[in-house]
Amino acid sequence: MCPAMGRCFFSLLQGILERLESGEVVIGDGSFLITLEKRGYVKAGLWTPEAVIEHPDAVRQLHMEFLRAGSNVMQTFTFSASEDNMESKWEDVNAAACDLAREVAGKGDALVAGGICQTSIYKYHKDEARIKKLFRQQLEVFAWKNVDFLIAEYFEHVEEAVWAVEVLKESDRPVAVTMCIGPEGDMHDITPGECAVRLVKAGASIVGVNCRFGPDTSLKTMELMKEGLERAGLKAHLMVQPLGFHTPDCGKEGFVDLPEYPFGLESRVATRWDIQKYAREAYNLGVRYIGGCCGFEPYHIRAIAEELAPERGFLPPASEKHGSWGSGLDMHTKPWIRARARREYWENLLPASGRPFCPSLSKPDF
Repeated sequence: MCPAMGRCFFSLLQGILERLESGEVVIGDGSFLITLEKRGYVKAGLWTPEAVIEHPDAVRQLHMEFLRAGSNVMQTFTFSASEDNMESKWEDVNAAACDLAREVAGKGDALVAGGICQTSIYKYHKDEARIKKLFRQQLEVFAWKNVDFLIAEYFEHVEEAVWAVEVLKESDRPVAVTMCIGPEGDMHDITPGECAVRLVKAGASIVGVNCRFGPDTSLKTMELMKEGLERAGLKAHLMVQPLGFHTPDCGKEGFVDLPEYPFGLESRVATRWDIQKYAREAYNLGVRYIGGCCGFEPYHIRAIAEELAPERGFLPPASEKHGSWGSGLDMHTKPWIRARARREYWENLLPASGRPFCPSLSKPDF
């Protein structure tokens, strides 16, 4: 099985729904805001994506890293890029983000997804018309730039997520929607199962969760969403894009309430082996759109692609420099390191943090 950027030209012609309906595993991308903040291109706070204009090479490079790692989707870097957050810059930022995503997608077997997220005003002014206008402005740019499908992501409240889906359905492109909720449901205590039902009834073809929670918690939420859809007799494709951090100790609002957020999360980073386990469990649950969000680096995406290579039929280009389950270590000069060139070693490793006076868990601030 040789690494390959794409399987065939026919695959390039398939849209997101055709891929999912054929049973293909679609691999999303990963962290942009957190990663580009660490690299010096995004400012923490509002977390807005001016970098697509100010530092396009940095954004292009990250897209390329995800593509080489196995991503099938180049999502536009347009998180919080609505007029309420960016004022007059919003249109140029959305257009530039679409151009960068399309440029990189064209180098491989990848689709371009135009992305919107929850607004900054919903919590204070539940003005449906005003909020839908903000979504519609971004949608108009995505239509102009001819993105392949649309993602409404990072919604705490299902009501606002439904409004987003209703706007995106005004186009002729498939709509995916993910909420940033855990097993307890949204901020109005709507259960994950009911959230999924409302989103599918609003017109979403793909539903799931992203961000705020680690892989284990996100998969528990996905299971509840799946059960809710089954009870309602509804069908939809499932999508999961969790944090690349372990967050079993966070509360209902996720990692933003942990004292380490956002500048002290490094000790919580998932290993590549953790992510292989997550990818397999997501697949076994029936999820076929599998990716990541904040903290999910390109090597994490490569881990998904490697774990699911038997189902996909190929490895990504980045695997040329990575031996499966540490197999490259069998060339090491030290025998105890050569002994680590096996799956059993890495699957059973309990990694230490190197911080003897630090707790293993934290107490959320809220």
